[in-house]
Amino acid sequence: MEQHDPFDIKGQDKAKADIELKARTARETEDDDFKWLMGGKRGRRIVWRLLDHTGVFRSSFNPTAMVMAFNEGNRNYGNRTLDMIQRLCPELLPQMMKENSNG
Repeated sequence: MEQHDPFDIKGQDKAKADIELKARTARETEDDDFKWLMGGKRGRRIVWRLLDHTGVFRSSFNPTAMVMAFNEGNRNYGNRTLDMIQRLCPELLPQMMKENSNG
């Protein structure tokens, strides 16, 4: 096990840079994966079902507080997914909605 040297500023800076690089690479990979998923009709159907299941387009109100908290947790995940769409491929949201409309 390595010992931490509080005076090794260069070593600390390198370790911090390595951590930031790994985090940035992971974010970029996740973004690329999501754009790939949204790039095809099948992937957009999957994302649409996920948004539907999370209740992002409906009220989460329930008179029972714990049920409503659970519903809000699901909606939070759906809202995070919707945010990814808006951030990474906003032009595909209307297309996905049209492809999955019931009319």
